Amino acid sequence: MATFCQRLTLTSVFFFASIGLSLAQDGPPKPTGAVRESDLVELVKLDPSIKLDIRYATANNFVGKPVYPEARAFLQRPAAIALLSAHRWLKTQGYGILVHDAYRPWAITKVFWDITPADKKIFVADPAVGSKHNRGCAVDISLYELSTGKAVEMPGDYDEMSERSFVTFTGGTEQQRKLRDLLRHAMEREGEFFVYPEEWWHYDFKDSKHYAVQNIPFSAISGKGTKLKK
Repeated sequence: MATFCQRLTLTSVFFFASIGLSLAQDGPPKPTGAVRESDLVELVKLDPSIKLDIRYATANNFVGKPVYPEARAFLQRPAAIALLSAHRWLKTQGYGILVHDAYRPWAITKVFWDITPADKKIFVADPAVGSKHNRGCAVDISLYELSTGKAVEMPGDYDEMSERSFVTFTGGTEQQRKLRDLLRHAMEREGEFFVYPEEWWHYDFKDSKHYAVQNIPFSAISGKGTKLKK
């Protein structure tokens, strides 16, 4: 993943992110039908036992530079409720959800698309269509151990652009595959989320089509929400 990080400078990332457009496209795609009102909520405010490891707020990502100004995670409220249900089921198994990314402003998706080589574009969303992340209806996650608080090891690394990211990958250790499959079971057991087959960490909310692509910066989101009853 680091092989093409040099193609993007920190300056260019924040330039595109701040203006929200590029020469190729003037902004997010417009909705083609009726959409629901956005209700982005901050996950840790709903349940602080969900852990964050927002890689795009650090240099530990495929870009090699921070592209988010702060480590925060938002989802549309129905998606957040579904995620919390999966998280609470996982806690009965000794694990919790670790969030790497959730809502993503459209301008960041545009940057990702522009810097990614053609043979790797199955791992990034086309900004002409928009990402489910841009709708607040996709989440990138892994697991952490409740007993230690440490992240578990999966068959491949988060955001790794290789076959190790596929949910059908048979390599890695038996324990790594078991944990990958446990995460998938937790997320899909109620029919609210579905895994993206090329990325074991990426889950799409079933109602994503009802929300518009957004380009709102984190600082403009109130993220208000009350803790949900257990």
